[in-house]
Amino acid sequence: MLDQAHMTSLFENATEGIILTNGQGQIVLANPAAEKMFGYSDMELHNLPVEVLLPSSFRPSHKNLREGFHKKPSNRSMGAGRDLFALKKNGEEFPVEISLSYYKKDDELFVIAFIVDITLRKEAEKNLVKKQSELEKVTYEIRKLNTELERKVDERTYILKEALEKLEQSQTELHEALDKERQLNEIKSRFVSMASHEFRTPLSAVLSSAALLSKYVKEEEQEKRDKHIGRIKDSVKHLNDILEDFLSLGKLDEGRINADPHDFNLKEMINETLADIKVVLKPGQKFNMNFEGQEIINADKKLLRNILINLSSNAAKFSQEDSPIEIGVKSETEKTTITVKDHGIGISEKDQEHLFNMFYRASNVTNIQGTGLGLHIVKRYLDLMNGTVNLQSKLGKGTTIIITFPNKSNE
Repeated sequence: MLDQAHMTSLFENATEGIILTNGQGQIVLANPAAEKMFGYSDMELHNLPVEVLLPSSFRPSHKNLREGFHKKPSNRSMGAGRDLFALKKNGEEFPVEISLSYYKKDDELFVIAFIVDITLRKEAEKNLVKKQSELEKVTYEIRKLNTELERKVDERTYILKEALEKLEQSQTELHEALDKERQLNEIKSRFVSMASHEFRTPLSAVLSSAALLSKYVKEEEQEKRDKHIGRIKDSVKHLNDILEDFLSLGKLDEGRINADPHDFNLKEMINETLADIKVVLKPGQKFNMNFEGQEIINADKKLLRNILINLSSNAAKFSQEDSPIEIGVKSETEKTTITVKDHGIGISEKDQEHLFNMFYRASNVTNIQGTGLGLHIVKRYLDLMNGTVNLQSKLGKGTTIIITFPNKSNE
């Protein structure tokens, strides 16, 4: 058991504000942290009503709330419920988190309030919103300018470089803002890591090729010029793919994408899609498609095509040359199942449980281009279609992804 000296030390040295009130709502004790927090001197709070620590707009209702708590007391955790504000002696209001506990002595109920000043956290949250808005604005500007990149390479390279500097500068600011918000900090870290790598690589290629183009002025050096122009085009396409992922995610978050089911020929759509994306295949790779069941279904053709492009492109990207990619389709009366199977590098069990999170990339693909948004968007699209996605994988053996969604063509 702790002796009185230990208890006194805990009370006086606690970093949280601690206030004890009696059955009439009068302050019996306040530790130094609470006195400092509210701007009162030693023992100045003694015998004052607890409402003196509340903004005037909250005081009328607080008395009823306090009486209700006394009638039915219960422990209340820090941060539970709504945002709370307190009042300093100088009249300044500030946001707080409060948890309550209680005990009885001589048939009188005493309430213990543990108080934390969360002003810095609230300021960090506001700063985060501001920085996110700035990032979205920068992303939009980059996409807009990319449409003119072939005509104005030098100008566009400067703007993209400037945008990258803003993203890199935001790393430190976002890191400071998210220190106390663990989950948001993880998302930010993944995003900054992805953006830093995925933007820097193609931008470096654009800068170096643009610089070298000016050196090849002779007619017989056209092959060298074509080589660097090709590098610039490939880099721009990669940047555009990244921006499309961001825009798709933004539209999903804003609720601007909805499922629009209609009848179409599933087999024809899959064959056309696979033909369109053959350019992503490595030497010796090929798509093997096996179709079973009815061809006409009722679903959102555009969403399904985007899902198929994502899964098939991933299968090719994470597989070796001369490796087949198997597309299995089973179209039944009530549902349709599509399986995309590769024999590539596979995914560890540890990484599998996080793959559908935003900006998450498996530990064995850090040297392969990607935003970490593809599978997250696939799952969001399937949610809109009332479908599901299942992933099975082993390191070094390959990955199988199975999607299932309702087939309403016979309803």
